[in-house]
Amino acid sequence: MALIVHKYGGTSMGSTERIKNVAARVAKWHDAGHQIVVVPSAMSGETNRLIGLAKEIMAQPDPRELDMIASTGEQVSVGLLAMALLARGKDAVSYTGWQVGIRTDSAFTKARIQSIDDTRVRGDLDAGKIVIITGFQGVDEEDNISTLGRGGSDTSAVAIAAAMKADECLIYTDVDGVYTTDPRVVDEARRLSKITFEEMLELASLGSKVLQTRSVEFAGNYRVPTRVLSSLTDPLMPLEEEASSGTLISFEEENNMEQAVISGIAFHRDEAKITVLGVPDKPGVAYHILGPVSDANIEVDMIIQNVSVDGKTDFTFTVSRNDYQRAVAVLESQKEELGFTRLVGDAKVSKVSAVGVGMRSHVGVASQMFRTLAEEGINIMMISTSEIKISVLIDEKYMELAVRALHKAFDLEKA
Repeated sequence: MALIVHKYGGTSMGSTERIKNVAARVAKWHDAGHQIVVVPSAMSGETNRLIGLAKEIMAQPDPRELDMIASTGEQVSVGLLAMALLARGKDAVSYTGWQVGIRTDSAFTKARIQSIDDTRVRGDLDAGKIVIITGFQGVDEEDNISTLGRGGSDTSAVAIAAAMKADECLIYTDVDGVYTTDPRVVDEARRLSKITFEEMLELASLGSKVLQTRSVEFAGNYRVPTRVLSSLTDPLMPLEEEASSGTLISFEEENNMEQAVISGIAFHRDEAKITVLGVPDKPGVAYHILGPVSDANIEVDMIIQNVSVDGKTDFTFTVSRNDYQRAVAVLESQKEELGFTRLVGDAKVSKVSAVGVGMRSHVGVASQMFRTLAEEGINIMMISTSEIKISVLIDEKYMELAVRALHKAFDLEKA
């Protein structure tokens, strides 16, 4: 008997019929003798609807109250799924995050999990119950409801699996695994049977929508075996077949085969670039620019500082397009203190990245990537690298062309 955590996304929970299918799948795993914890998302579109209602009342909703509203979508999901299981004769119980002790910090709308008390859940599992827990949410030290940011149910599921030392965490989505790139952009995209945590973390952080970045961090840090698979298959398919389907996220040392140089091409459409022109070039300039941006809870991605000329320099960085106007406003409010000449920005840029642990042992990846883009007439605005990825910032209108060209250049359509 194993302890398995199931996570189901909004599409999987998108209607009462699909919720019944989820219940049939969960019941199948429970019938096989496994202890099951389920973490579902809100029904598809529900969180957007709730946030839309909030914005009809308040253009910039108060973060604490917004979390109070947004958290209700998952509460509906867990109640409906518990009912669907009860209707099948299964002993099931649903809980909110605060009822099972999921504690977070107080960064409303982007909270981070600090601890999980699994006592209540273990008691129910030992009694033979199926436990269903709201994803995406917890409570801070003052018992305010908090949410983990979009895609936070993935993080909830993996964090619960880590806290309970689960045997495996199964992430059910509307796709059947992790692909070399988005099949909607490249028809020849291929599903990977296995990928390393490092590669998955890079892909998630670089725009792949399959898993939320923090969920991969949790899985890697706590060594939680994690598998991405489809919830749109027959819920009564043989358990052995389902348990080996999808994409297994593994550790590099567990894969004895020679790694491909590149495993995937990721992209992120919603980037924005901000350049601070004529800032005094002195120690601490980067901190003084990015400190106020960070204090506003805005994440910065790519960064470039130009060569100093006459004691002045230009400083360029990227943020999410949703944070662009806020970041500009923060910097404009600091103009006198920072002493820059002016700000320029571009909210129509995208990031394209090549990812693969094989970069560690192969040379020439960067040159091949840059040559491919040059041959397509695509100009590179910014570059960032790590041991296993190369990212470039380009004009948004060339993004899909770049992805298709790079996918072909690195032979990713071949198994």
